Amino acid sequence: MADAPTPAINHQTDTTLPKVFCHLHAHSHYSLLTALPKTQELAKTAKKMGMPAIALTDNGNLYGAIEFYKDCKKEEIKAIIGIDAYVALRTRNDKEAIDKRKTRLVLLAKNTEGYKNLIKIVTASHLEGFYYKPRIDRELLEKYHEGLIAIAPALSSDIAAALHVSDQEKAQEKVDFYKKLFGPDFYLEVSHHPEIENHEVLMRDVIALGKKTGVPLVAGHEVYYLKPE
Repeated sequence: MADAPTPAINHQTDTTLPKVFCHLHAHSHYSLLTALPKTQELAKTAKKMGMPAIALTDNGNLYGAIEFYKDCKKEEIKAIIGIDAYVALRTRNDKEAIDKRKTRLVLLAKNTEGYKNLIKIVTASHLEGFYYKPRIDRELLEKYHEGLIAIAPALSSDIAAALHVSDQEKAQEKVDFYKKLFGPDFYLEVSHHPEIENHEVLMRDVIALGKKTGVPLVAGHEVYYLKPE
């Protein structure tokens, strides 16, 4: 697996907007009971829209990874393999009522080592961390972070959760952890959802936090369907 491009990522030091947008937070029908597109449909649609790459980030699993890779290869676009991971509130070993709560973290493989680490993370999340959902924790990230790009989702990350209740100190602590672990491969996702109450306010807080901490932003829009209808 060659190094994955990051065409949708716009560093804050760059004053120009990216000329090409690529979805880095897309779900297939392997995000069970949540999304509809088949991997082939995702690849074909991305190609049709002029995207040179697309990432598959299904909910806590890699079921579609190989199928997705082959479909993208047929369409002559770059397949970026990833997951939309469930992050345990405490640790993956805690399984009490409070632990039903969880946040999300997008992890993308940027090379072969990253892909192998994704497999290890997903395996452990199912065999060790499963409690309603397959969950990861800080210990797994510390052990298997090499070769991975991490994106804090705009709507569902632990950072967004802290900002939502105006807990700047907690948001800063979360950013510091991810930044220390992933370095320049950690990003804050911003999205556009005017239909969601206070979302634009939250995005302004995310942007401000990114400027304060030096963490770059990535434009995203979580894909569950190919068309609104």
